[in-house]
Amino acid sequence: MAAGEDDSGWAHRAGGRVQAGVASTVGSLSQRIGWRERRRSLELYAILAVQAGVAAAIAWTLAHELLNHPSPVFAPSAAVGTIAAAIGRRTRRTVELLVGVLAGLLVGDALIMVIGTGPWQIGTVVTLAILLALTMSRGGAVVTQAGGTAVLIATLSPIQRGLEVPRVIDAVIGAISAVVVVAVLPVNPVRIIQRAARPLFSTLIEHLHNAADGMSQGDAAVVAAARDGLYGLSPQLTLLNDAVSGAREAVAVSPARWHRRGEFEHYERGTRYLDLAVGGGQEMLRRAATAVRDEEPIPAGLAAAVHYFGDALALLQVEAESGHHTNRSEQLILKAVDRAAEAYDEGVGFSGSVVVAQIRTVATDLLRSLGCHEEEAVAVIRRRFEAQRRASEKSPAERKAA
Repeated sequence: MAAGEDDSGWAHRAGGRVQAGVASTVGSLSQRIGWRERRRSLELYAILAVQAGVAAAIAWTLAHELLNHPSPVFAPSAAVGTIAAAIGRRTRRTVELLVGVLAGLLVGDALIMVIGTGPWQIGTVVTLAILLALTMSRGGAVVTQAGGTAVLIATLSPIQRGLEVPRVIDAVIGAISAVVVVAVLPVNPVRIIQRAARPLFSTLIEHLHNAADGMSQGDAAVVAAARDGLYGLSPQLTLLNDAVSGAREAVAVSPARWHRRGEFEHYERGTRYLDLAVGGGQEMLRRAATAVRDEEPIPAGLAAAVHYFGDALALLQVEAESGHHTNRSEQLILKAVDRAAEAYDEGVGFSGSVVVAQIRTVATDLLRSLGCHEEEAVAVIRRRFEAQRRASEKSPAERKAA
């Protein structure tokens, strides 16, 4: 649609989606989350179960067969604890695990020698061990390991001497086994991100298109439902951020995944700014719902801009997964800015002006996700917005001559 063309015809067609090709793409990507999201979550974390099982077996074998520990239960426990840590944070988890074990040993040994054993002694030892651990680190793993080690020392030391050194050795063996397994059996950094991104993109695209339809039809309830849908994206955003952390770990520690570093960095950048764009989209739809409810003027360009964002995200996902990058998604983003500028000149109310501002913000974040630096993205959006406003001020004859 040309810059000066009337948007009324577009608005009539919006309910059927802007273009047949884009509509087909969006339709293939859109689906409700429900059990599908749970299935994708299971797929995402299935590799962790395999890694945990292998790491536990290796840790037990090393401690039992090579170091002759008769019952090395803490080695596989440490391995599983490290694997089960938040994805991408296993190095930190390993440090926390060892800090917790050390804190429990120090307090347990020192106090048991002075106050003996018994119910109140166990309570005292655990309390002080956890307090000491928290002065070293705030991680939950530290608390768990410090408390568990303190209980072990307080209850078993009178029965079985010499638990301290094997406990530390088992913890080290378990943690090292976990790190080795992660390096040898890594997740596919690209696939893990794509699996987490698909339901997020699908839901986000659907809500943006629904909101645009509600705006063009003057239906505040539809816009509000889309707004609430964006606010409900937190679980999918968390899943995607976990996937990025896991992918970062894979390309960092596994030689088999080092060749994926460039591709991963592209996804990492896109995910970072997608998160910001979702936040901007939430505010955009919140003010759009208010504008419709307050019966402010809603120029067709506002709904068109929101529709273009949905189409741009659909193309972004397709291009990311195919590895074939074009400038089509960027052009859709800039078209959204054009329509917002036209709507602003046509006349909007207070909430409508906020929607226009948020459209510019979301467009900026989406350009940044494509690789633009912040200053460049801000400048591009500003120039595009101002140029479109100047074009809108020209007469039809002037626009045709231009």
